[in-house]
Amino acid sequence: MQRHYVRQFGQKLVRRRPLEPIAESESRLSRCLNTLDLVALGVGSTLGAGVYIMAGEVARDKAGPAIVICFLVASISSILSGICYAEFGARVPGSGSAYLYSYVTVGQLCAFITGWNLILSYVIGTASVSRAWSSALDSLIGDRISQALQGTFPLHLPHFLAKYPDFFALGLVLLFTGVLTVGAGESALVNKVFTGLNLLVLSFIIISGIIKGDPHNWKLTEEDYKPNISGSNDSSSLGPLGAGGFVPFGFDGVFQGAATCFYAFVGFDVIATTGEEAQNPQRSIPLGIVISLFICFLAYFGVSASLTLMVPYYQIHPASSLPQAFLHVGWGPARYVVAVGTLCALTSSLLGVMFPMPRVIYSMADDGLLFRGLAHIHARTRTPVMATLASGILAGLMALFFELHDLVDLMSIGTLLAYSLVAFSVLVLRYQQDENLSKTKKTEKGTEMESVVEASPLDTAPEAGTSKILKSLCHPPRTIPTRTSGRIVYGCALLLVLLLIILSVVLAQWPRRVFSGDPVLTTVAVLLLLLITGVAAIIWRQPQSLSPLHFKVPALPVVPLVSIFVNIYLMIQMTSRTWAQFGVWNIIGFMIYFGYGIRHSLENSEQWPAGSFHFPDS
Repeated sequence: MQRHYVRQFGQKLVRRRPLEPIAESESRLSRCLNTLDLVALGVGSTLGAGVYIMAGEVARDKAGPAIVICFLVASISSILSGICYAEFGARVPGSGSAYLYSYVTVGQLCAFITGWNLILSYVIGTASVSRAWSSALDSLIGDRISQALQGTFPLHLPHFLAKYPDFFALGLVLLFTGVLTVGAGESALVNKVFTGLNLLVLSFIIISGIIKGDPHNWKLTEEDYKPNISGSNDSSSLGPLGAGGFVPFGFDGVFQGAATCFYAFVGFDVIATTGEEAQNPQRSIPLGIVISLFICFLAYFGVSASLTLMVPYYQIHPASSLPQAFLHVGWGPARYVVAVGTLCALTSSLLGVMFPMPRVIYSMADDGLLFRGLAHIHARTRTPVMATLASGILAGLMALFFELHDLVDLMSIGTLLAYSLVAFSVLVLRYQQDENLSKTKKTEKGTEMESVVEASPLDTAPEAGTSKILKSLCHPPRTIPTRTSGRIVYGCALLLVLLLIILSVVLAQWPRRVFSGDPVLTTVAVLLLLLITGVAAIIWRQPQSLSPLHFKVPALPVVPLVSIFVNIYLMIQMTSRTWAQFGVWNIIGFMIYFGYGIRHSLENSEQWPAGSFHFPDS
């Protein structure tokens, strides 16, 4: 009896949702967003204030003019995750984003972990952007807000709390919470206005760089440095000079800069949460993701090129790179245009990061994994009003009291984890048996014929031994996915994730020793690469699903595997303190899941099928 309960408990942890698209009549939310709305949401969320700040920091200290290559490499890495989201958006157009994708692929516990960490990412993102908005406005008016609040409400508390309560940031979050409760269409309209203004300002910056830029700044030599050093009492203020030329810090600097620039493209996943509000989600979500990432790349590439053409990279001011660049070329008043663009970018970014937050909470609450009251939908506006209010109040309180610089890496872990799980889900689902085809065969030919269709060398000839197993790995007997081929892919995908984690640890901890030819570490890295290639080849040999989709990830299994590797490698770069904070947050989540979610999940009241694809039994 005890064994039965343990088995039943384990089955609950890995139970999967059926892979069924939501019909328009079944959606409780308002389907009012078109493709343009989704593109604006993606661009607004991704193209935040980082475009005005990050370009200067990376160009000065890591890459020089080669920052344009950094953004190119980062955009390629991001598009790998983006197209994985695009396929899932076409396949499973729901409101839960990576949470929903994990639920239909990996199981309930993994889905809860994904959704719980997405909530953390969105809450920290909302709080940090609102404080950045407050800080940007404060700097424009001579620090009057901070001085007034610090003098009135000083906080002598631990370092992770702010020096003063930022009531302006709190008010800003509550204001946009109110906008979100009015309706998705109204929120999208406000976002389009501010995103459009931001793009106009960025276009002005790019055109200014073309007009006032000096191509010589991309091929500087030591002779160009000497006058600046001799004319300056503090040569360190010029920053690291590098070796000159287009790539002054070498390709090490380019790759370090690309790792930093990767985070500039985080935010497009907001589009994946609109599956129940998009008018045609299976077409609009893939288009919105791809187009928004392309627009963001053009903006980052253009701004970084203009900046490094207007100012020698070693003279860039990281804190205010673009205003100082316009002063350098004699266009001082243009810095006010940059200030307006910064506030517009922060506004659209704030709306973009707040928009998906209640959708994920609503989706989890609707499934019973979070408190059911959070799934309440307003009858008139058809928005998740309780989830919106709860998430807005939580983010507002964090913006009011917390110093968020130390939590930005924690936000990144949640996002990278979600990206990895989406890529894994795409890799697994493409090779699974089509449920509708399986049901049709059962209806037409009966259980006996179905057992014949499902049979494979692994099931019908156990006496054949190892040779039959190996043959089925490299030469599948059928051209369409079966239960056996799906199991093979699922097992191989899990093995690949383990190998990629080990390879990422080796490359992150001992990169120089690996590439310098250390006999042990280089051998380990080569063996891992050979194993990864071999297992990926087994997946490649398995039959893929022929189900028609509006968008499919090309070059499987390579694209999802590269995406998973990039995300895991970046996660391993995080500090032990960040991982400890990540663990604490997940312990809180487990308390909610095992105390409430596992007992109130939808499967206890509505007996879902064991899943839309056939994985090994628990």
